[in-house]
Amino acid sequence: MGGTAIAAQTPTLGPPVFAQRITRAQDELKSRKLDLLVVEPSTNFQYFTSYNPGRSERLILLMIPANAAPVIVCPSFEVERIKRNTTVSDARGWEESEDPWALVAKAGQQLKPRGRDGVVAIEPTTSYQSYVRLVTKLRGWLPHDGAPISEHLRIIKSPEEIALIRQAIAATEASIAATFTQLAVGMSERDVSALLSREMASRGSPGGGLVQFGPSSALPHGGPSAGRLARETVVLIDAGSRVEDYTSDITRTIWFGDAPSDEFKKVYNTVHDAQTAAIANAKPGVTQCQQVDRAARKVITDAGYGQYFTHRLGHGMGMDGHEPPYMVEGNTTVLEPGIVFTDEPGIYQLGKFGVRIEDDCMMTANGVEVLSHRPAKL
Repeated sequence: MGGTAIAAQTPTLGPPVFAQRITRAQDELKSRKLDLLVVEPSTNFQYFTSYNPGRSERLILLMIPANAAPVIVCPSFEVERIKRNTTVSDARGWEESEDPWALVAKAGQQLKPRGRDGVVAIEPTTSYQSYVRLVTKLRGWLPHDGAPISEHLRIIKSPEEIALIRQAIAATEASIAATFTQLAVGMSERDVSALLSREMASRGSPGGGLVQFGPSSALPHGGPSAGRLARETVVLIDAGSRVEDYTSDITRTIWFGDAPSDEFKKVYNTVHDAQTAAIANAKPGVTQCQQVDRAARKVITDAGYGQYFTHRLGHGMGMDGHEPPYMVEGNTTVLEPGIVFTDEPGIYQLGKFGVRIEDDCMMTANGVEVLSHRPAKL
């Protein structure tokens, strides 16, 4: 084992980055004629403040007004933690015996536009309970879906974000490769999964993944398997790790044994060709997400395996392992420079085996750049 630390996990996103993100959120609010964005602890909370304190029964709420400084409402005993870990200086505490929503309502009145109702954009992962209290406690405010704001801001990755994603990819690729070299007959999928996590931790990039042997690999997301590793079989590893809360997502499928079967080679190379087609057909500012999916799907269908490609081609990637945009039929989102996404076609034959090859890609002004290192055809 003993991997070299690829990332020291020293924060590289400083206060100016988060100040710019708040400003961009405010610009987005103004352009959409909205007055306030509210965000519970989540990756969106962290995106704007540099910290995710986590959710519990105690309310923590970020309030970003279009025309004033942001406010965080939190338990009084959490004020110091919030001030130390976020870039928001105005943290307002509520006592344990108090109704936290009264403090939210008071802040709402201070931030409300004069002479009219305000429009509050609610972050999309907000809990139902919090939504109900927001619409009942924030008098004079009209609720609005905040998803378009966070998605529009996060879908294009900055150079700083790309650098962190590259580090996470490097750690994941090295960890998968090291895990493959340590495979041994008799190991369980759980054994290999634990080994994979240790490899990632040794590289300063915590994470883990799915490990699937033989027929189990025909289930796209696997499941607990009592089977032990034997020679002359398929091993699939789908893994991701994090650097400063930016993630990677890589899948590799290998033949564990002396020589892969002819059928495995045919399926593997078909999946590889489908992945290539998706990359080759993606043009910046022109190609829609659904068209990338179609390009890969056509290769697999033409090879006679169409019914075995049972999921979308891929998804966006950043602070969340899966985030917009999604490479799927019906998604007309255009791939703009700065969008990071996975290209992961697969063929899954129940009772036999599955093959998935997943690489992380970025759209640039000149076309797709593959951020990971694609394996060769067989």
